[in-house]
Amino acid sequence: MVDKAQLARHFIEAIPHCQALGMELTDISDGMAVIKMPYDDKLIGDPKTGVIHGGAVSALMDTCGGAAVMCHPGAPLGTATIDLRIDYMRAATPGQAIRTTATCYHITRTVAFVRATATDDDADRPVATASGSFTVEKA
Repeated sequence: MVDKAQLARHFIEAIPHCQALGMELTDISDGMAVIKMPYDDKLIGDPKTGVIHGGAVSALMDTCGGAAVMCHPGAPLGTATIDLRIDYMRAATPGQAIRTTATCYHITRTVAFVRATATDDDADRPVATASGSFTVEKA
């Protein structure tokens, strides 16, 4: 039997893009994943404010969504993003890590559906929210 959580962890750790962004999978369970991305000067999108670029936040949310799909009990061993809509609520606070929590809440024969929220230290005020669909690739 395949340990889906371990497979998702190895997959994320092996992706060079995730390594470059400093992503760390901090929690994973049936259909849920949490990934943390530390604040880093190389990710700044606006040098005047020190705010992390939205593309880095987008990559974090996409990766976390894929991990949530991969560890869902009725899910595939692999997945790819079909569609991801991200609503940016506010700028992340400079100097603070960003955490995304994603939940795979429904799977059909060919598509998995995910919701995600990204926060910094102020967990009550999201930096961004996302909803997406991912492929379901059966073994």
